[in-house]
Amino acid sequence: MTALISTRDLSVRIGGHEVCRALNWQVHPGERWAILGKNGVGKSTLLTTLAGLRAPQDGHLTICGETFGMSSAPSFSVALQRSLAQQRGYLAQHHSDPFPSTVMETALIGRHPHLGRWDWESETDRQIARAALAEVDLAELVEREVQTLSGGERQRLAVAQLLTQQPQIFLLDEPLTHLDLSHQVAVMELFRQRTQSNAAMVAVLHDPGFAVRYCEHALLLFGAGEWLAGPGHEIITAANLSRLYGHPLREIESGSDRWFIPC
Repeated sequence: MTALISTRDLSVRIGGHEVCRALNWQVHPGERWAILGKNGVGKSTLLTTLAGLRAPQDGHLTICGETFGMSSAPSFSVALQRSLAQQRGYLAQHHSDPFPSTVMETALIGRHPHLGRWDWESETDRQIARAALAEVDLAELVEREVQTLSGGERQRLAVAQLLTQQPQIFLLDEPLTHLDLSHQVAVMELFRQRTQSNAAMVAVLHDPGFAVRYCEHALLLFGAGEWLAGPGHEIITAANLSRLYGHPLREIESGSDRWFIPC
């Protein structure tokens, strides 16, 4: 099966800090990956690199068959940018709303990669957006101004915009930020449904229990360029997590679920 994301000897650094060194890694259709690590280790930096939004310092990255290296990201052609925007969706950690817009208008931004330069959104595009808003429990707020939303509502709108885009790769930077517990579960279930066949997910998460429950694979970033990747049941362990976060944790099992709490 052809990988949707593939790295070869990928090295990423920012501000003199080495995020990962010689990362050889693949993401295939149907896979869900969690990226775990301490604050400031570079999880978001790696995710933006995997999205093609910044160039790596060394090695090569392939996204949906397009390969580029450390000089490629800043010089993407318009055609390549459009192709990548149709195939990979990126959920940022922070959202900016400098201009007034409604919930529906914001969700429809997800359709822009699929439209021509002078095209307007069609009724089909609006139906896709309405369905996505309903999935995140915002169907009744389509005419609300974005600036009036709570933090959790704004986060769910960002998820709806990404679902409206309908990419093949979901790159999520802390997708559960501002969400209450019921919406955290609902959002992760949505992405599990969307990635059961030909799509894939890579998500920066903070709760190892959610990572184990919703992601079959994990990439651990220890700092100083060191990393560990593989099946979640093998590498998300109390020993590895204690080392990862610099604090002892122990594992608690509940049925098929595994949770980790501080000692």
